[in-house]
Amino acid sequence: MQLFLGIDGGGTGCRAAVADASGRILARAEAGPANIASDLPGAMVNILRAADHALTELGAQPSMVRAGLGLAGANAAGVAEQLAATLPFAVARVVTDAVTAVMGALGEGDGIVAAMGTGSVFGVQRGGVVRQMGGRGLAMGDEGSGAWIGRAILARALRAVDGLEDMTPLLRALIDEAGGDDRVVAYSLTARPADYAALAPRVLTSGDAAAEAVMQAATDHVAAAVAVLQAGQDLPVVFLGGLGPTFAARLAGRWPIRPALGTALDGALRLARRDT
Repeated sequence: MQLFLGIDGGGTGCRAAVADASGRILARAEAGPANIASDLPGAMVNILRAADHALTELGAQPSMVRAGLGLAGANAAGVAEQLAATLPFAVARVVTDAVTAVMGALGEGDGIVAAMGTGSVFGVQRGGVVRQMGGRGLAMGDEGSGAWIGRAILARALRAVDGLEDMTPLLRALIDEAGGDDRVVAYSLTARPADYAALAPRVLTSGDAAAEAVMQAATDHVAAAVAVLQAGQDLPVVFLGGLGPTFAARLAGRWPIRPALGTALDGALRLARRDT
């Protein structure tokens, strides 16, 4: 019996599913983080652990399966090829988790996916071909993400201290809570994307003029990315992630907005079945 293995691996965990030729899920398993750019050896351990747990349940060997893997960090030069060459599966296709998220959310149809969480990444599928945009991390992008929003509001607070922006109640509160503008600068030296993203809910709900300015800038970034991927068409857009509903509401009416058909793990299984 031909088996197909899907792996969805990110910075917080790794999920595996095994399906038969009809698409019926036969087994599932989970393991630890699988970001192949930040920790390739650790990711390899967790990928194989999740796969082994799922396959052992079926009495199957890795060499019996065709695998599709959507992994965080697969857009870093060379790591996807390095991993694929060492995996024990009969066939191993490795792409970013953003690509499998697009494939899962859209199924066989054309459309655009905007995944908006701590980070941000966009993708379009046309005729079964997926193109990714963004997903390069906060240092190089992640526009509109929770981390971007949190960093932007703190940067605006510092600009307000310098007199370059109006000092609003939210900005003053952020400066005061930190213990002064120098403490905000010190915080920025060690803050992780998740730390910045923790400020995003406050920005979304404050009603402060500075918060709305940051959210408008974030919305403009998201709209620009989707417009480029539309390429003059009117493709449906799926918003994913914790901030997905926020941007779906802010951009309602600009393009058709649709719910996701499936998950990134569903997309990984689609990738495993490709060309069979």
